[in-house]
Amino acid sequence: MANRTGQPRVWQRMLSGRRLDLLDPSPLDIEISDIAHGLARVARWNGQTVGAHAFSVAQHSLIVEWIFAQSHPGASAEDRLTALLHDAPEYVIGDMISPFKAIVGGDYKSVERRLEQAVYLRFSLPPAAPANLKTRIKRADGISAYFEATVLAGFSETEAGRFFGRPRGYTRDMLHLDPLPAPQVQAQFLQRFEELERQRQIGK
Repeated sequence: MANRTGQPRVWQRMLSGRRLDLLDPSPLDIEISDIAHGLARVARWNGQTVGAHAFSVAQHSLIVEWIFAQSHPGASAEDRLTALLHDAPEYVIGDMISPFKAIVGGDYKSVERRLEQAVYLRFSLPPAAPANLKTRIKRADGISAYFEATVLAGFSETEAGRFFGRPRGYTRDMLHLDPLPAPQVQAQFLQRFEELERQRQIGK
């Protein structure tokens, strides 16, 4: 939507009162309360999942952080926080499914990257996660995606294995995949964030 001058609006008003510029996001305009609220209401798989509630990006993020921590028991609280926030830009831009990302291309990725950098800086994380950390988080993300696909989104195991790989060492019953109401998963996301922040402070 354009304003009266004909210029398009490129900022998002948050419930915290912050106004986040999508083209030039400032870490000062990012609040964890907004991230938790937004991610708890953004549906994975475009909402094409079973259950009375959407399976949210917040719930997915909690699962990915848990898998990452289990796979790397010596990981620092900072690395686990990076895993928890790996999809944080989606609180603003939504969870665009991979096929659509491929169609849209570079513009989407550049906006996502700027938002990711602003989020990481806001919480005193490196603006770009080291490549080896990103790889380990991506592996945890793929494990979660495989089980989400087969349990919630109607994929066969063969199909999910082709797109996400077949996970080793994890089974469906190890993961909390029953879609939760938005307020509940929002509270859990905030609680986990606060736990990791406390652990970071202790580690300093």
